[in-house]
Amino acid sequence: MTRPEAVRAAAAAVMAAVALASSATAAPAAKPAAANMQGDQQSWIADPHMHAFYAAVKAAFDNGPANVDAAALQAKSYAIFRTFAVARGLDPDQMQAHLADIPKQVVQIAREDPTVLDSYDNFVAAVFGPQ
Repeated sequence: MTRPEAVRAAAAAVMAAVALASSATAAPAAKPAAANMQGDQQSWIADPHMHAFYAAVKAAFDNGPANVDAAALQAKSYAIFRTFAVARGLDPDQMQAHLADIPKQVVQIAREDPTVLDSYDNFVAAVFGPQ
């Protein structure tokens, strides 16, 4: 998978999860209204769990891209995703299943473009898409 394909896949998975989370917690509208199909993306970006995910990915690269322990990062990421789901009143199993490929995709993206880990803003652009 090329970097643009990986970015699109990661962004699509995160967007779908945001939409799923937003629809699970949103109150029904009294009348039809225009809606953002991506959900409340900014609340995800600002959430401490997403900052923790960034920190975990960044730490996984501390010993270089060739030495990333993908299994350990996946386990840590899944724990973050599950606590994120609980904090938002969502099912942790569904959140983990929905974001299952994100850790692997982010590793691939960061290996191809290490500047993704230079800042949280760069990470957000790679994972959520340009803001």
